[in-house]
Amino acid sequence: MSRLKAIREQKNLTQEELSEKSKISVRTIQRIESGTEPKGHTLRALAQTLEIEESLLLQEENIISQENNEVKTEAPEESVTINYSLVKMINLSSLLFVVVPPLNILAPFLLMFVMKQRNSLIKQIISLQMFWTAIAPIVFMLGIFLKLGKEFTLILMILIALSNVFMILRNAAEIDRKKKLYFNLKFSML
Repeated sequence: MSRLKAIREQKNLTQEELSEKSKISVRTIQRIESGTEPKGHTLRALAQTLEIEESLLLQEENIISQENNEVKTEAPEESVTINYSLVKMINLSSLLFVVVPPLNILAPFLLMFVMKQRNSLIKQIISLQMFWTAIAPIVFMLGIFLKLGKEFTLILMILIALSNVFMILRNAAEIDRKKKLYFNLKFSML
C-alpha cells in the first residue's frame, strides 16, 4: 500500500475529498498513490491537508495511530516511532534549565536516550538549544562592550533568557498543532 493511501485511509478520506481539501487533482493523487513521489507544492499541500510532516509522505511506509498520538514510519532497514507527546515533553525539559545554559542541552539529551526517542525532531530540538547556548554569550558580551550601563546589562540578560523561553514554548505549540518545529535550523549539530 502506498504511503499517501495509508495515511488518507487512516484519516477516513476518499481521493475526491482529499483532492477537494488540498486543491490537488484526483489524477495527481492517483499517480502518487500508484508510486509517483510528490514534490514541491503538491507535497506541501498534501502534508498540510493531512496535518503531517512532508517527510512522512516521502518514506517507505507510514502507519498512523490516532489513539496514542504516534506516527510509526517503517523504512527498509529501520523503524522509527515518533511520539509527539514525548517530543513535546523533551522540548519543554529545556525550560527547567533556561538560566543554566549547559543543562538546557543536557536535559533533553538525556531524555532522548531514556525515552528512546532518537528522531530528527529531538535532534533538531537539541541542536537548537546548542546553537542558542553558543550565541547567547556572544550577544551578552557584545552588550557589555557597548557600555550602556548596569541596567542595560540586566535587561539584556533577561531578554536573552526570555528569547529561549519563547522559542521553547513556540516550538511546543507547533508540535501540538502541526507535528513539527516552528524554530529549527537548516542543519543538525548531532
